[in-house]
Amino acid sequence: GHVAANYLTHTELEPPFLALVVSGGHTSFFDVKSYTELEEIASTRDDAAGEAFDKVGRVIGMPYPGGAALDKLAYEGDPRAIKLPSPALGKDTLDFSFSGIKTAALNYLNGLSQRGEEIPRANLAASYTEKIVSAIVAKAEKALDAEGTKTLVLAGGVAANSHLRRALEEMCARRGVTLYAPPISLCGDNAAMIAAAGYYEYKKGNLADTSLNASALDEG
Repeated sequence: GHVAANYLTHTELEPPFLALVVSGGHTSFFDVKSYTELEEIASTRDDAAGEAFDKVGRVIGMPYPGGAALDKLAYEGDPRAIKLPSPALGKDTLDFSFSGIKTAALNYLNGLSQRGEEIPRANLAASYTEKIVSAIVAKAEKALDAEGTKTLVLAGGVAANSHLRRALEEMCARRGVTLYAPPISLCGDNAAMIAAAGYYEYKKGNLADTSLNASALDEG
């Protein structure tokens, strides 16, 4: 669904391509072979980027969801002010792990609380955002090399993050890669993206009868 949101506004976009889905539940790379066939080639091994943004945002008093507020606040801080671990795992994998940076940020905040010190909210937002964004961009660059493609499609709720969009735009421009991203209104969960995905499933002949019940759970 998130990937299909791009088809609504980028009518020239056609598979195959590399997709990067960044949301509250996913931080994954997909080899999009056709409109209905996607293969996950890498993902987060624990928390997703969106969940990591929302958790820390909530702890420092940002309105929920915290990701959007952190995005704005990060422009007011120093991205090098606070040392945090990278969510990018070792060089031999495209996978992520966001639990470490989230825990490190929470421990930093607990330390400030115990010492009665004020939280440098802008510096934390900037440092936290920079570390997450740089990790995603670094892995995206590796994924492009691995897949040998010149098309990258961004999708998911965190695709609305302005720092991530700008960093990916700069990386893709430097490498001669075409980047597609949905408008902000179609980044989060929405009916339009599901309709787009459903359209291509219908065209492929993937149909179900009226006995099928809607369910958020995978019963298989």
